[in-house]
Amino acid sequence: MHDLTPITALGGTTPRVDTVGDVTLTEVPNVALASVAARLGQESACAKKLKSLLGATVPEPGRAAIGRDYAALWAGPDQWMLSADFDTHEDIAVHVKSHFSNTASVTEQTDAWTCFDLMGPRVNAVLELLCNIDLTGFDTGHATRTGIHHLGCFVIRTDARQSVRIIGPRASAGSLHHAITTAMVAAL
Repeated sequence: MHDLTPITALGGTTPRVDTVGDVTLTEVPNVALASVAARLGQESACAKKLKSLLGATVPEPGRAAIGRDYAALWAGPDQWMLSADFDTHEDIAVHVKSHFSNTASVTEQTDAWTCFDLMGPRVNAVLELLCNIDLTGFDTGHATRTGIHHLGCFVIRTDARQSVRIIGPRASAGSLHHAITTAMVAAL
């Protein structure tokens, strides 16, 4: 079969964009994801390899880092979620497994998660309705895992006070989208 049409997590052929007042929610389907977990006894070597892959500091708890080709967020002790542009890193796990060699276990995560970018001056008001993040000091580069509408999600501050990326389970993309857009309306 060569006549298949790719669809986004929300079922469209193009990413969905919703604007309520001055806040915009954009579905971001072109993100490749992989999890990296240091193997027992290889924690230091894994962190060094991650630093060289990123070309940036390895993110600590509550932080994300953007490197040359990859971004990473802290997911747990000696564990990170890596992201990259899907067009150049469709097989992200294959790309990074060879880099980490035997220092880490790498798992493809692209099809398990979906990404949304939430932007606008009232992003904090929307987040306050969605989840229990302490927004005091939640500035650019901060990241956390939280519950949104009973779903485990990552929230990454991408721009001080103006935008966040929300990464949630792909199987529940419709529910997550509904929760976010409902909060956008309520925050008016």
